[in-house]
Amino acid sequence: MRPGLPDHLLLAHGAGGRLTRELVEGTFLPALDNQFLRPLSDAAVLPELPAGRPALTTDAFVVDPPIFPGGTLGHLSICGTVNDLSMAGARPLWLTWALILEEGAPGELIRTCVDGARQAACEAGVQVVAGDTKVVPRGKGDRIYAVSTGLGVVPPDRDIGDHRMQEGDVILASGPLGDHGATIMACRHDLGSETLQSDCAPLAGLVEALLSSGVDVHSLHDPTRGGLVAVTNEAAGRSGLRQSLDERSIPLRAEVRAVCEVLGLDPLGLASEGRLIAWVAQDHGTRALDALRAHPLGLGAAIVGRVEALPAGGSPVILTTSVGGTRPLDLLSGSDLPRIC
Repeated sequence: MRPGLPDHLLLAHGAGGRLTRELVEGTFLPALDNQFLRPLSDAAVLPELPAGRPALTTDAFVVDPPIFPGGTLGHLSICGTVNDLSMAGARPLWLTWALILEEGAPGELIRTCVDGARQAACEAGVQVVAGDTKVVPRGKGDRIYAVSTGLGVVPPDRDIGDHRMQEGDVILASGPLGDHGATIMACRHDLGSETLQSDCAPLAGLVEALLSSGVDVHSLHDPTRGGLVAVTNEAAGRSGLRQSLDERSIPLRAEVRAVCEVLGLDPLGLASEGRLIAWVAQDHGTRALDALRAHPLGLGAAIVGRVEALPAGGSPVILTTSVGGTRPLDLLSGSDLPRIC
């Protein structure tokens, strides 16, 4: 066992004394070490920001189980925050990372999640510059939760958001959807599969590749909770424009379809944690598709729909089905998938 990492957490590991110091210096600092984190001061003092507009985001992660095929809570928490910045057109720079640990949580679980966070930060080219750890009594938490905040900069020449959507815009997905949600649900219901795993990945590099290709990108979203259904409904609400999707064009793995059939889920409502949905100018669809497919994280990219005028009283999101009919895609009133991220 790594120095400073016990077999199981004690309340004393969150009390601020010797055990806390051993946990931080023996577990977190070696994995996430950088010049800004190393002093372990009350706040990280950072250099001046590059030119542009600062972008700031924060998110909490309570995924169950915390270790799953294709990722861990630690990896997911860094990727999710990096991706939120990237969807705003920002270049992610620095993150903070806080863990809420339950008394009795296995030390090996913590090590695995910390290593996952380190891996994700390296993949994304960001640094974790500050953090915190709290330990709650047994029964008051569920092993491990994480909270991450990210700071990035939107370059001066970028303007990405739903306010830029126009009639005729092409809607693209960067790859097969629903892998993460299907993986988590398969784990919970013991629906094992050798090939199904989470798509969890940091998307900053894919976004930069798309933007540097010269494509006129109007908006970006990552389809996490609520999947494609949620992000298209949110986009329609903000833009006042209809999102028209084609079921035959939406990439879905056979394994994801199988899990959904067994559990009675809509695959278009499942979360992805390493995919993006892009809205681009109507004459840039093919160029955007080529740019996405040229990147390792966009190999399965596809054009999945278009933006249209919203008729009075019409559904904001419609799906042309595989048999040629149409149906509205409405937001769920609740959630079939709690603790998915």
